[in-house]
Amino acid sequence: MSADSLALLRKNVGQEISVLAEEHFKHDLQDSDRDVLKSAASKISTHVTVGTVVGLGLGALLAFRIRRTRMQMFNAFRAHEKPTQVKFADGREEAIPDVTPYLRPTALGDVAAYTFFGFGGIFLGGETGLLTGSASAGRTITRNPESRERIETAFRRFRADVLRKEADELDKKKGVTELLGL
Repeated sequence: MSADSLALLRKNVGQEISVLAEEHFKHDLQDSDRDVLKSAASKISTHVTVGTVVGLGLGALLAFRIRRTRMQMFNAFRAHEKPTQVKFADGREEAIPDVTPYLRPTALGDVAAYTFFGFGGIFLGGETGLLTGSASAGRTITRNPESRERIETAFRRFRADVLRKEADELDKKKGVTELLGL
């Protein structure tokens, strides 16, 4: 297994592509186009950040409310009169064990609730922020038709160069094991 199998360990491909993107960014676009792209990128970043923070807050709020509801249910169960034995038709009686201590909310349960609701809120908020940020960035880029055309042309040229690099790399490798990185 090669180091290129994990995206985390891939460094050369990302650096080569970022250098190529920087070249297209400098040579194929005007200053106003670069400003539009930077503005669009900052909008996405802002939306994702705000969405993540709001999602974390909502997750924590929901976890707090669920914890409070669990505690209220436990207190109601504890205060309610419970039967202590069961009488069968044949006259015999069996004691019912007290399950109240097993239903008590625990600190571990609280930690789990806050953790999972927090992570869920971060995920949903961040993804929602990414969607709204992408829509906002798309509107920013498409606002000026001339600028949009230059940006699309630069992106097509960049994508074509990336595909040429990938094709060249595929041509260099001989066997299936090299191609798959084994």
